[in-house]
Amino acid sequence: MKPILIRGGRVIDPSVGRDAVADVAVAEGKILAVGPSLGEPDGADVLDAAGLVVTPGFVDLHVHLREPGREDVETIATGARAAVAGGFTSVCAMPNTDPVTDNQAAVGFIASQARRAGTARVYPIGAVSLGQRGEQLTEMGELVGAGAVAVSDDGKPVATAHLMRTALEYAMSFGIPVIDHCEDHTLSAGGTMHEGVTSTRLGLKGIPRAAEDVIVARDIALAELTGGHVHLAHVSTAGAARMIREAKARGVRVTAEVTPHHLALTDACCESYNTNAKMNPPLREAHDVQAVREALADGTIDCIATDHAPHHYDAKEAEFDFAPFGVVGLETALGVALTELVERGVMSLPALVQRLTTRPAEVAHLPGGTLAPGAPADVAVFDPGAAWTVEPARFFSKSRNTPFAGRALKGVVRWTLVGGRIVHRAGDQPPGR
Repeated sequence: MKPILIRGGRVIDPSVGRDAVADVAVAEGKILAVGPSLGEPDGADVLDAAGLVVTPGFVDLHVHLREPGREDVETIATGARAAVAGGFTSVCAMPNTDPVTDNQAAVGFIASQARRAGTARVYPIGAVSLGQRGEQLTEMGELVGAGAVAVSDDGKPVATAHLMRTALEYAMSFGIPVIDHCEDHTLSAGGTMHEGVTSTRLGLKGIPRAAEDVIVARDIALAELTGGHVHLAHVSTAGAARMIREAKARGVRVTAEVTPHHLALTDACCESYNTNAKMNPPLREAHDVQAVREALADGTIDCIATDHAPHHYDAKEAEFDFAPFGVVGLETALGVALTELVERGVMSLPALVQRLTTRPAEVAHLPGGTLAPGAPADVAVFDPGAAWTVEPARFFSKSRNTPFAGRALKGVVRWTLVGGRIVHRAGDQPPGR
């Protein structure tokens, strides 16, 4: 493997508080050195990063790669390739596959497929309950031993308070978080979008904020009781943000993520019955968007995660009531975050980088999120000012279900490195397109 010198970029590494123009030297798959005017290693490839930003590779704690079971809409290989196109070098794969990732063989299969793909690092997340049925805990020790970095019944909330309490207690033994999809199905049943003026006007059954808030409150109470680490997926309401802030102030072990679409869009996107604006939790109202932006900016919400959820075109072409929830996000996340957060002054670029790199790596105890010498050479190099328009047909993902089609964004990934290898260059084309 040839050494690489990334020369003259603005290096932002929140793990060590670095924000300065510098070179980054990579050798034998690891960061060799970071500093001004580094000498060029013998035989090195030199990447001219003048005017560009160099950061640790992005880390996504929440993706759906659909393999095994729905390889028609995504595979581990295509999802991992989409990830590096978006600057993500590590992604965590949710367990709601078919069959469910609830045993060590299933975890091992995902890890093996990821190694075969050879692009982004894919970390499996095991199920909390067997078959995600909410009845019996999985063998967490076996899941962790096979490579799982967390447990979750995502797509469904952990079914009962008793099961959640037990999961938190067991997960502590293995040093992993329990990731929960916060939705009270007795409140959300039959809902297709946020409950409010827009849903009433469209004649669609709504999902109230309380459906999320009730489970957030439950999970915080149980984390406080047990001392376990709960990670709240895709936070979307002002109430959830407030409860997380208050819980953190009390020392509760709660962390949280928010998606780019919940930071950028409101339920008004559903006005034309646009099924690409249908996701769970649903897009909320403007004051919820403002609340989760503020919570991300002040550190209440720890990180950005895409909840990348591919679906077939035909499925999303159904009537709004019958179309599946979910949108893809790996290839648009950086552009949405730069355009909606940094350009609008919600947060600084170094703060955004921290929420995309160092902090999610800390939450799941992953080896990425740093450019410290000796760390894996997982690096993103991007042009924060480069303008582009979202064209779903150009995605590396197999699926096209994005609410950002046609949207003008800023921020283009020039190179992505994983383990010291260049796995994406700007201008690469998806196979067969």
